[in-house]
Amino acid sequence: MSDDTSPTTDSTDTTPALTDDPRPEGGRRADSLVLVNTGNGKGKSSAAFGVMLRALARDWKVAVVQFVKGGDWKVGEEKIGRQLGVEWRALGGGFTWDSDDLSHDIALAREAWGQAAALIAGGEYDLVILDELTYLCSWGWVPTEDVVAAIVNRPRHVNLVITGRDAPAEIVEVADTVTEMRHIKHAYDAGIIAKRGIDY
Repeated sequence: MSDDTSPTTDSTDTTPALTDDPRPEGGRRADSLVLVNTGNGKGKSSAAFGVMLRALARDWKVAVVQFVKGGDWKVGEEKIGRQLGVEWRALGGGFTWDSDDLSHDIALAREAWGQAAALIAGGEYDLVILDELTYLCSWGWVPTEDVVAAIVNRPRHVNLVITGRDAPAEIVEVADTVTEMRHIKHAYDAGIIAKRGIDY
């Protein structure tokens, strides 16, 4: 009688483990990095706030600017961020499809970008998270070249995380790490609304 307790695997469904070190030879350290989380899948901001926690654990000074969400949003990441000493600015007018006055939203967005650009240039923060920034560029509310200039001319120690769909090619070009979140399946597809503690 054969021992049938070991798990069976189909070799066509497996990927072999890496045996060669994938890291490049002669690696160097950078004074700061620019990360972009883009794409139509969930997790862009969530990933950014993971970096926020990592930075705080290293005693970095962190600022967050949100360009769509406004101060009336009650999101978990803001609550914990503020408790941990993050400079948090939720400056947006909310979702555009809920807006009664897009010109007001555009004015808010431009003011928010002005504050963000000042935070970056001021050099007080080791990490500045620019949540939902790509939308301002793709909608034409803020010139992409202004954002690129702020990235390129930032103080050497200031790290940036930029989130949002449709990241402009010019921002992708000057970023160090760009990750595209790809939509495969979402609870929304089945009519499930956002869940507190998971989505906000």
